Amino acid sequence: MNIFFAVVFWAVLVLCHPSSDLNKVWGKWKIQHDKNYDNQTEAAFRRAAWEKSLHLVLRHNQEASEGTHSFTLGLNHLADMTTEEINEKLNGLKVDELFHFRNDTFKEVSGSSLPRQVDWRTSGLVSPVQDQGLCGSCWAFSSMGALEGQMKKQTGVLVPLSPQNLVDCSTSDGNEGCRGGYISKAFSYVIRNRGVDSERSYPYEHQDGRCRYSVRGRAGACSRFHILPQGDEKALQAAVAAVGPVAAAVNAMLPSFHLYRGGLYNVPSCNPMLINHAVLVVGYGTDRGQDYWLVKNSWGTDWGEDGFIRLARNKNLCGIANLAIYPTL
Repeated sequence: MNIFFAVVFWAVLVLCHPSSDLNKVWGKWKIQHDKNYDNQTEAAFRRAAWEKSLHLVLRHNQEASEGTHSFTLGLNHLADMTTEEINEKLNGLKVDELFHFRNDTFKEVSGSSLPRQVDWRTSGLVSPVQDQGLCGSCWAFSSMGALEGQMKKQTGVLVPLSPQNLVDCSTSDGNEGCRGGYISKAFSYVIRNRGVDSERSYPYEHQDGRCRYSVRGRAGACSRFHILPQGDEKALQAAVAAVGPVAAAVNAMLPSFHLYRGGLYNVPSCNPMLINHAVLVVGYGTDRGQDYWLVKNSWGTDWGEDGFIRLARNKNLCGIANLAIYPTL
């Protein structure tokens, strides 16, 4: 029995038998996620947030077992944070002004004879999942993921690119590092700078830092970027199929998103007009008659399906097609 299921097993025992010691569940979870707190006040606050998450997970998964939901939740590394904290610290996407009134940068791709299923991971166009930590740098991970795919198609080699390079160096382009940024302005920086460093030469640090870009570490470049028509999932599907991974945005405000464990995420209340988090669409498919997007996140492999989420498709769920951008070399 792995640690996740062991923790849930103990949690069920605790809730079914109120006299049981919830401390055992709390202790196992802290060991699993290497959690340590500075003082008793913080520990008590985290414990309260974690217990709230625990009850949500158990209630939701019970309903899922009864057929109410098509996905499950889990006590991941975010379970001791409040919803407000996660939205403030991790969801750092700034909505580009181009999103509101321009789609003229869209490069038309053929929508005919689209494959029924695409997964760019199998073609080596998707780098390993990283954890952005308590830094609103999702925009940097999303944009670099899209560029990595294009560089792999051109060179035949997948080289992870540096989100930290963008966090530290693209402020003059309008981005604000860990306080948030724009997908389009990440690409604008790469174009202006005539390149971006590799992750190996400019490692991620989970915080803002001094710009240390070096031409010697340069591993990626692009000449322009293309913004897909707002809300058009068919255009997004065509782009993903023909071009490769596409940077996109979602509404990641809901606790069900924060604690997503696996399955097809389908929450009708996820408002498509409240996008606040940048992700990478790396494919699409159909599971048991339900169409989905395959999406890479930057919250580590403890979140979701090893860092990925399957999001219901053809509903513009959570605004997945409201701000989709891909670069060209």
